[in-house]
This record gives sequence, C-alpha cells and structure tokens, in this order.
Amino acid sequence: GSGDPFLQSDLAAIRQAKPEWVGYLSTTAVYGDRQGGWVDETTPPNPQSARAVQRVLAERQWLATGLPVHVFRLAGIYGPGRGPFEKVREGSARRIIKPGQVFSRIHVADIAATLLASIRRPNPGTTYNVCDNDPAPPEDVLSFAAALLGLPEPPTVAYDQAEMPPMARSFYAESKRVRNDRIRNDLGVDLAYPTYREGLTGLLATQQG
Repeated sequence: GSGDPFLQSDLAAIRQAKPEWVGYLSTTAVYGDRQGGWVDETTPPNPQSARAVQRVLAERQWLATGLPVHVFRLAGIYGPGRGPFEKVREGSARRIIKPGQVFSRIHVADIAATLLASIRRPNPGTTYNVCDNDPAPPEDVLSFAAALLGLPEPPTVAYDQAEMPPMARSFYAESKRVRNDRIRNDLGVDLAYPTYREGLTGLLATQQG
C-alpha cells in the first residue's frame, strides 16, 4: 500500500550502483475498465483495483527517483509452463462468457525482447505498453488451444454463474484493448508472437519437441 518495498529499502544502493538503465515492470491494469475501448500510453491511468492503485503509486515512485527509469505496462503474461493446454487436456477448462470481454496478452519471450530493445535504445522517463497485436475474448483462446490439441471445445459458462478465485474474477471486471505502437515504432520491436495464435502454436511445438 505504500509503494514498492524494494525501492524503499534499496534506493541508496541502487543510486550508488549508478545504473545506465532501469526498468520497472508494471501492468496494464493501471488503465482500469474501458468497456472494451482502446488505450495507449497517453491514456491517463484509472486504477480500480487495490493492486492497480499500488502499481500506479510504484510507477510514480520509480519515476521520481531521478534514475534512468523506463516503465513497462505488461498485459496478461503467458509462455512455457503458463498457458491453457494443461487445463484443456485434463478437461477442467471452461469458456467463461461475458459479452464484450476482451484481454490483451503478451508472450514472455516478447517481454524479454522489448526490454532488450529498450536497453539498446534508452529513453528514460518513457512508459511502454507491452502486449501483442490482437486483444481477444478469453473464450476464443481456449477454443484455439483445444483445436490445436484436437480436443473438443471446452464447455461454456456464463460469467455470472462461473466459480472463480478472486484474482481471476478481478481480471474479468475490466475490459480493454491495449495498443502497442510505441514498442514497435520507437523501439523497433518485431513481436515473435504477434497474436495468441502464433504464441500457442509455438508453445505446443515446444512441448511436443
């Protein structure tokens, strides 16, 4: 609630190290609910969850240090060991339907590529959205994963009838489409996985390999 505890305990040591580049990994949750509308880095934050409020505070604390800080607002992360295939295989996946709901996502490899691109082209004080090119309904992702596995499409459940842990439900409380023009135009990032389709196809190939 008071911001980033690491920054508070170690700022003196960080300054003493005289870093040439600093990156703070935040979240696109800072934009709040936009009812499916688009946001970019010029969109004012409108945090609506306690977690997002804390992230906005931490962003501002880092930017106020005078260090060469870059802020990266990450969309939903997936990658090896963090994807839908296991739940689809075991039959526990559910396509939760909430009309108009969309999420932005990002493969962990593309996060790493974005950070490397920023290190090579530093621009302290800049904020970057880190997401792919295709904000999509979560049920579409599960359907595609099932198709890749050659399994039946997971059953649908209406959002208001779905049993979800509080964290998952908090994601469904917000819907927005996040633009990534800045990482592509300013940093020259060429996403390895521009949509969830390439990302899931690549994950499955890695598992089978």
